[in-house]
Amino acid sequence: MSAATPTVLRQLSPATTARLLGSWHAGGPAYIALADALRAAVLSGTLAPNTRLPSERELAATLRVSRTTTSGAYARLRELGFAVSRVGSGTVATLPQRSAEPAPGRPAGGDAPVPDDALRAVTSGGLPSAVGHLDLWQATPPAPPELHEAFARALERLPAYLDSGGYEPHGLAPLREAVAARYRERGVPTTAEEILVTTGAQQAIALLAHTHLRPGDRAVVESPTYFHAMESMRDAGGRVVGVPTGPLDVDLLVSTVRRAQPRLVYLVPDFQNPTGFVMSADERAAVREIADRYGVTVVGDETLVELNLSDEAMPPAFAGDGTSPHVVSVGSASKAFWGGLRVGWVRAHPQVIAHLARARQSADIATAVLEQLAVVELLGRHEEVMAGRRRMLRERRDLLVGRLQEAFPWDVPTPQGGLFCWADLGRPVAQAFAAAAAAEGALVAAGPIFSPESTGAASRVRLTFTRSPAELADAVPRLVRAWARVAPSGRPRR
Repeated sequence: MSAATPTVLRQLSPATTARLLGSWHAGGPAYIALADALRAAVLSGTLAPNTRLPSERELAATLRVSRTTTSGAYARLRELGFAVSRVGSGTVATLPQRSAEPAPGRPAGGDAPVPDDALRAVTSGGLPSAVGHLDLWQATPPAPPELHEAFARALERLPAYLDSGGYEPHGLAPLREAVAARYRERGVPTTAEEILVTTGAQQAIALLAHTHLRPGDRAVVESPTYFHAMESMRDAGGRVVGVPTGPLDVDLLVSTVRRAQPRLVYLVPDFQNPTGFVMSADERAAVREIADRYGVTVVGDETLVELNLSDEAMPPAFAGDGTSPHVVSVGSASKAFWGGLRVGWVRAHPQVIAHLARARQSADIATAVLEQLAVVELLGRHEEVMAGRRRMLRERRDLLVGRLQEAFPWDVPTPQGGLFCWADLGRPVAQAFAAAAAAEGALVAAGPIFSPESTGAASRVRLTFTRSPAELADAVPRLVRAWARVAPSGRPRR
């Protein structure tokens, strides 16, 4: 037992733990598979550090395994630095310190030894971004070369704002106009009064959820969909209802809206996260008609719209002619330019914008001035910057998809755009595979986390191609070893 237990910030029930783990065991020693699954959940962020885990006895009963299995799994987590236990306090999930590594050569899971660099990667003491070159989880490309100059120019413009208090709840006027101009370029008449600048698109989604949902209200989403959006809706007390996507079933969406009477509908029309599908022009028009007919607010998350990696023209913008008071668009500089730019925006009716601006003041009041000025510069060089971004992402997409298609008996389609591919493993072992991959030092996102029901997409994983070519190439052999653990009969291609 450890001599000290970290401050416990939350507690996980046995039932919630079981839902989080899903189909965690697909072969090999059960205690290792369970430890790998819990460790993968910590690394991916789905299981927050400083969370008390269920007792060994309770978890064993819920998972229908022996007490020996849960005891062995918890012991393994402690050994690897992912848990701390103390009599009277239970077992608490933690992030390991760099010194908390297994002995050199000791297996990190399964039967085959894992190289020391994999052990260091998995136990480096951070969330996915800290795992570094083996991270296929986060959809965050590196900064463009133009970013430094954009900040230099922003610093030149900064003195004009220093005599003010620095708070602009709606966003700086030049950025609001630049974003409005980009919508006009895409065919949507837009004024600055229809734009609210937010601290990233995630804040925009959270604001929309908290201003539109009351406890018990329903929100309709695609299934699968962006999991942080679902988290925001649930945090607001909403009940999430899924509609299958890929492509979107418009008739079913109509039926669901009519029966469920949601207060919010959330869709990702461009390179849908995680499937990569693009909503057609007819589907977009049908969604706008649904919004107006039923008076429901429909949010189109357009954070990936600029990342078209094909020669095909994109359909018209989600907002259409921009006149519907029920259609809201969300955008961001994070995916197009850089995740470190915590600048997003909402395009909506001016009354909606005013309401959101009032609501956001309880969170952060306003977005940082310098970052807004940098985004103004980047939007001013939009075509030049995005040409290089698309070229870089296209090369990395082709590399990762090609390597996966060569190495595995999976169905790995080439996405038209976006930042990730949605691979079909051919068997419902996504969560077990993600756990095995984490043990091999590579992080992937298991399909069920994108499902509103937490049970769908069990044969799917999302893999991002935003890392460097060398890093992507380094990750594939680790995925091969992970696949051999969970599907020994499905041998990789040679």
